[in-house]
Amino acid sequence: QVQLVESGGGLVQAGGSLRLSCTTSGISLSINIMGWYRQAPGKQRELVARIHSIGSTNYADSVKGRFTISTDNAKNTVYLQMNSLKAEDTAVYYCSAQRPWKNYPDKWGQGTQVTVSS
Repeated sequence: QVQLVESGGGLVQAGGSLRLSCTTSGISLSINIMGWYRQAPGKQRELVARIHSIGSTNYADSVKGRFTISTDNAKNTVYLQMNSLKAEDTAVYYCSAQRPWKNYPDKWGQGTQVTVSS
C-alpha cells in the first residue's frame, strides 16, 4: 500500500524558512517522479517542484532560487526546503508520486498547511 505523509508545515513570518518532509512507503523513489504541489484558497493546485529518478529537477518560476527539492532514498523521504518565504507562498502543500509513464501524479499525501505572515 502506497503512503505519502507530509510534515513540517506551520506558521512563519515573511522572509523565513521551512522544510517540508514527505515520508513514503510502498513506492520506490528511484523509479517515481516525486513532487510537491500546492493549493491556495480559491486557486487550482499547482506544481511547485519535482525531482526525477535521475536527479533532474523542475521548479515553478515563482519559487526558483528560493525552494529546493531533494530526496533521501535511504530514508524514503522527499524534502522541500523553502527559503525567503512570501505571503503568496501560503497554501496547502501536497507531496506527490508519479510513475514515469504517467502524465500526472497518481499518488498524493494528505497535505500540510504553510502560512506565511506578512
